[in-house]
Amino acid sequence: MKILRLLAVGLVIGVVGYWLLGPGPSARLGAAEPAKIGSATSSTRAALDAPPPPAATPAPTPVPIQTTPTPPAPDAGGAAPAPANAAGALLLPVQGIGAEQLQDTFTDARSEGRVHDAIDILAPNGTPVLAVADGTVEKLFDSVRGGLTVYQFEPSGRYCYYYAHLDRYADGLAEKKTIKRGEVIGYVGSTGNASPDAPHLHFEIHVLGPEKQWWKGESINPYPVLKGQQAL
Repeated sequence: MKILRLLAVGLVIGVVGYWLLGPGPSARLGAAEPAKIGSATSSTRAALDAPPPPAATPAPTPVPIQTTPTPPAPDAGGAAPAPANAAGALLLPVQGIGAEQLQDTFTDARSEGRVHDAIDILAPNGTPVLAVADGTVEKLFDSVRGGLTVYQFEPSGRYCYYYAHLDRYADGLAEKKTIKRGEVIGYVGSTGNASPDAPHLHFEIHVLGPEKQWWKGESINPYPVLKGQQAL
């Protein structure tokens, strides 16, 4: 019994000593707190030290789509304007003159109540006059009004091209001679009733009748034909 009492007293003394000499209550109660704080701090630092998210990639610039040009719309008559260089189109008959320089004088009034029925193409005296198409020289004629003139038939015999007020003919030009488109047939002048102050080429297109007479035919306006707006 004495031994048991001694063991109990020793046990009590040991518990009291541990209580008095061991770690404090705050340490025993808050042992887990530093870990929580450290964990939170590490998470915050990790968030701050993390690299910034990659910048958004700009959308690619759209590539323009090439489209085929729209062909010219037909006019009221249902035909699109013929290109000036299209096969069969007439050549401008005065060297160095562009289509943009032409003026429509077809319906202009002339003396004795006449209508012009032609186009006048102003150019310096001596400027080469060119055949508007392939054909044949049907007639060379010196008239009171037209002065030195050329009547050219085209190969089909449907149309006659008339050149007037020439200063002179090209060397070697003769009736029934075959001529080519662009060939020089004469030179701009002011013969006939043209004013010397305004040398020009007077040019007409005639639709020939079945008899194919060079002095007789129905006049059509050369202006839209030479501009490439109308085909023969």
